[in-house]
Amino acid sequence: MRLRLTPQDTTFFDMLTASADNIVLGVQALAKIFDPTADRKAVADEVRKIEHEEDEVTHGILRKLNSTFITPFDRDDIYRLAGRLDDVMDFMEAAVDLVVLYKLEELPAEIAEQVDVLQRAALITAEAMPRLRTRKDLDVYWIEVNRLENEADRLYRRLLAKLFDGGYDALTVLKLKEVAEQLEGAADAFENVANAIETIVVKES
Repeated sequence: MRLRLTPQDTTFFDMLTASADNIVLGVQALAKIFDPTADRKAVADEVRKIEHEEDEVTHGILRKLNSTFITPFDRDDIYRLAGRLDDVMDFMEAAVDLVVLYKLEELPAEIAEQVDVLQRAALITAEAMPRLRTRKDLDVYWIEVNRLENEADRLYRRLLAKLFDGGYDALTVLKLKEVAEQLEGAADAFENVANAIETIVVKES
C-alpha cells in the first residue's frame, strides 16, 4: 500500500459529490420534456440553470486545485474527473435545447428510454462519489455504468433504425438524430466519469 500524505480537508470530495448531485437534478429536469403538460421552454430554462450551477461547481474545483498544495489524489485526476462530470451536464443541456429549438412535438419512445438510462447512471454516480474518500466498493459502480452505456448504445442504434425506416420525413430524421446524439454523448460521458474514478482507485491502491 502506498504511503501518502492526505490532507484532512474534505473540500474536493464535497465539491465532486455536489457536482454529481447536481447532475441528478439536471437529468430529472430533462425528463420533464416527456410530460405532455410541461412547458418545454421552461424545462429547457431549468436545465440551463442547473448547467450554469454545474459550471460554477467545476470552476470552484479548478480554483481550489490552483490554490492547494496537497491534494487527496493526483491533481490531474481531479481535473479530469471534474471536467468529465461537467461534460455530462453539457450534453444533457444541449439535448433539451435542441428539442425546443427544433420545435419537436412527439419524441420517439427510444429517446425517453435514453433519458431513463441517464437517470439511472446519474443516481449511481451520485451514490458512488462520496466513496472516493475511502476508494472502497467502487468496482460495482463502474461495472454498472459500463453496462448502462452499452444499453444506451443499443437504444441509439435501435432509434437510428427506426428513424431511417421511412416513418419520418428527412428533416425530422435529422433533428431527432441530433437530439439522440447528444443523449448518447451524455451516456458516453458517464462512462468517462466511471473510467476516471477507476483510474484513481487503481493508482491510489
